Amino acid sequence: MWLRLILTLTCLFISTPSFAHGTGQHVLGTVTAIDATHVEVKTPKGRTVDVQIDKQTRFKEKGNPKGANLPVVGDRVVIEATKDNKVLLATEVNFSAAKRVPAPMQPVPVQ
Repeated sequence: MWLRLILTLTCLFISTPSFAHGTGQHVLGTVTAIDATHVEVKTPKGRTVDVQIDKQTRFKEKGNPKGANLPVVGDRVVIEATKDNKVLLATEVNFSAAKRVPAPMQPVPVQ
């Protein structure tokens, strides 16, 4: 009997932290549109997700976490958001600049 009680209490305390995540969600993908109020992200499955941003939203660029840069269209993002009334509100936006491909050089005519 004591063994069952100890086992039950152990399972209860181990599973408790999993409930602490609350309404938090993660959105992973590529920025397709961004402005002062929202970020539109295309997920790897091809779905487009709209995430609202506000003054409390934190932006962290990979390799420059203290910088003041914001993501641009084409950047990869991982957004931590909370869901309220079917609206996602970003709390933190982690992003990495898309690899910029230089324009091809024009051939020089031979004279």
